[in-house]
Parts: sequence; structure tokens; C-alpha cells
Amino acid sequence: MSSRVNHFKTIPALAKTLGEASMTLGKASLDKKIKYLVDIRASQLNHCAFCLDMHVKEAKLHGERELRLYHVAIWRESPLFSAKEKAALALTEALTRLGEQGVSEALYSELREHFSEVEISELTFSIALINAWNRLQILSQMVPGTLDSAYGLDRAELH
Repeated sequence: MSSRVNHFKTIPALAKTLGEASMTLGKASLDKKIKYLVDIRASQLNHCAFCLDMHVKEAKLHGERELRLYHVAIWRESPLFSAKEKAALALTEALTRLGEQGVSEALYSELREHFSEVEISELTFSIALINAWNRLQILSQMVPGTLDSAYGLDRAELH
């Protein structure tokens, strides 16, 4: 079997730009725990093993409780997430599985209860970026965990 395209080698300038956008978003005001939940949920929905593996490890390293990580897939039923986190996860699902209806007024109203306009924009960019990364990694079929030592994710001790 031949290896898949490596976007970082074929078009390094675009890959670098996407990475810079992610770094800029990392400095935004959006709560980092929410950012990790968004990355995890979108990666689950998109079946991106590489990104899911990476973001679970990042979240653990940044203090996320393991039980909450296990509950991301069942966030609606789980008592472990706040109303604000649930609103962010609902938007993640709406924008990742974008249907004909887009984002409902009910969901937008719920977001407005918990987030400022700036935070809603940051959340939207976060969802857009993880979806872009998921699509790049899905095509590449990068093996989960292959960059753990380079990114310091081996410290998460999730093997």
C-alpha cells in the first residue's frame, strides 16, 4: 500500500498558515477546556483518529478529568458538563454536521446566554479549524500517537 499525501510536505505554506491560525486561536479568550471539548467532539463526529487521540491527550495534560473525556460522546445525558459547555458542544455538532437548517435560532439564543459575541466568533473559528484539520488528517491517515513525543503528549500517559 502506498503512503498517503503529507500536506505539510506538499504545500508547506498552507499547512503553516493553518497552524498559525490554530496558534492564534490558542491565545484567544475562549476557555481552553471548552476548546478541548470542541476538538474532541468534532474529531469523534468526523472519525478522525489522529486528532481525537491528540486532543484527548492535550486535554488530560491541561487538567481535564478523565471521566469527562469519556463522557464527551454522551454529553447530552452526562451531568458532568455545564450549560455553557453543552451549548458549545451543541454548536460543534451543528457546524460539523451542517444541515439544511444551519444553526437554529434556539441554539443561537442559548449561545448568547453563555458567550459574548467575541467568544461565539472564537468558538466558531475553533470548530472550523478542527474540522479543517480533521479532513486533512483523515485523507493522510496519519497514525494516532506518532507525534506524541514531538508534541510532549507522551506525558499524558495514555497508551
